[in-house]
Amino acid sequence: MARYTGPRTKKSRAFGQPIYGFDKHLERRKFPPGEHGNKRRRRQRSDYALQLMEKQKAKYTYGVLERQFRNLFDKASRKGGVTGEVLLQLLESRLDNTVYRLGLAPTRAAARQLVTHKHILVNGVVTNIPSCLLRSGDVISVRNKSQGLEVIRDCVATKSDVRKFPWLEFTSDKLQGQFLEYPTREQIPENINEQLIVELYSK
Repeated sequence: MARYTGPRTKKSRAFGQPIYGFDKHLERRKFPPGEHGNKRRRRQRSDYALQLMEKQKAKYTYGVLERQFRNLFDKASRKGGVTGEVLLQLLESRLDNTVYRLGLAPTRAAARQLVTHKHILVNGVVTNIPSCLLRSGDVISVRNKSQGLEVIRDCVATKSDVRKFPWLEFTSDKLQGQFLEYPTREQIPENINEQLIVELYSK
C-alpha cells in the first residue's frame, strides 16, 4: 500500500516545508533533523541532491511510492504539453487527492482510507482504488450509508478553504463534487519545482 507511516514532522523538517499541512512542531524547529540540530554545518547540496529532494518531496506530499511515481512520470512524458506540469496534473487528478481537495477528509492519508474502505463513489460506482485517475466531468460522491460519518461531516463543516480550487465543484448538502478539468500549474498550490524532477529522470 502506497503510504508513509513514519514521523511526519521529521519529513517536513527535512524538506523545510509543512508538506502534510500546518505543523506546530515544525514552526518551533524550522531546521533539518539530526543529532546536532541547527548547530551542524551543512554543505551546499549538489544539483543531483536538489533534484532528488524535489522528487522525494512530491512523493511524500501526494503519498505515492517510487514505482507509481515513475509510472506517472512516464505517462506524463508521453502526453502532449510540458512534462512537469502534466505530472502535477496527473497527481492532482488522483482520487484520494481529489477527495482531500474537496474537503471530505482532513488529510490525504484520511482520504485514502475513505476510498479503500469503499465510502466513495465515482460516477455512481463504488471505487476503492486511491490511485484512480479522474477525467473531466467525473462526479465524486459519498455513499448514502456513509454520509453520516462524523469524520466527513466535521471536515465539510470546518474546511471552508477547499472552495478555492477552480478545477473542482462541490455541493456540500449532497456531499458531491465534480472534477471539472485538469488544473493549470498556477492553480496548483503545492510548492514543488517540477522542472528539477524532469531533469532527474532525464539523466
